[in-house]
Amino acid sequence: MSADLATRLATPHKEPELVLAPTLREGDFHSHGVDCPFVFHHRGRLGMTVVGWDGLGYQTGLSWFDGTSWSTPELILGRDPDSPHRRYNAALTSIVRDVDLRGDGELLAIDGWYYGTFHAYPAAGYEAGPGIVGIVRSRDLRTWEEYGAQLRPEDGGAWERGGLYKSWLMHTDGEFWLFYNAKDASPRGWQEQTGAARSADLLGWERVGDGPLVRNGPPGSLDDRFASDPCVLWDGDRWVMFYFGLCSDGRARETFAHSSDLRTWHRSEQVLIDMGGPGSVDATYAHKPAVITHRGRLEHYYCAVAPLTEPVRIGSYLQRERRGIALARS
Repeated sequence: MSADLATRLATPHKEPELVLAPTLREGDFHSHGVDCPFVFHHRGRLGMTVVGWDGLGYQTGLSWFDGTSWSTPELILGRDPDSPHRRYNAALTSIVRDVDLRGDGELLAIDGWYYGTFHAYPAAGYEAGPGIVGIVRSRDLRTWEEYGAQLRPEDGGAWERGGLYKSWLMHTDGEFWLFYNAKDASPRGWQEQTGAARSADLLGWERVGDGPLVRNGPPGSLDDRFASDPCVLWDGDRWVMFYFGLCSDGRARETFAHSSDLRTWHRSEQVLIDMGGPGSVDATYAHKPAVITHRGRLEHYYCAVAPLTEPVRIGSYLQRERRGIALARS
């Protein structure tokens, strides 16, 4: 089954250049990197939120596709110096949308609101400290307010005590499901796995099971260190979770798992998007999926990382890699 599904989900045609790239210009919210795409349709337009890294922390931007290229991301969820959890970071990574993989991926308003999830870390720096996941809502996709209850690592199992990462929020069968990856508290060589929580109203969460739903594979498998960054969609007769696996050999690649009930997941051990060769936009990593059907073709957006030919100084920071958004199509 996994091999047949991999064929259905394949997007072998990679764009040779990034569709969104960091500016490498001090003062821009996405100066150092562009990360964590989330793609959707809204009122006839193809849109994408991305997370920008500026050397201090994460903030979120919104970009639109005009049929040829993506617009410069507009900052829509910034850091809040008065917030204990958004003082340095505000990484919006999902908004409730149509979950039919072969559908249009339209954003879904609930009582006039668009609901999304963000994650944030408590200190300045790159993902510094144990992260939390929070809920935000908006009527226009540009002005967001926090809402409901946060998901916090200390409330979960040992597998997530090191902090929570990217989340995926969806509404199905009258309730909200929030999938997220998290790490354990090991100070070196931590493991990342993916679990879920459920809520009737976003005001309180119940973990699904006592541990992760998608666990790391055995030693040597493509996800033996990380099984991370879920993107969960319905493909005709089963749920598919696109995610990335990090292997202990340092390779980060896109893969998937499948389920009939959202609770029991079967790892495919199939590579959907692999890292590219030297000189490619994804020579270092190909990871963090966002998938949609657009104009009849499956489009798989992901975060591509490659070394810069020459390091670039941005303020006091010496940038050595180019991290941006890439695209592969069916």
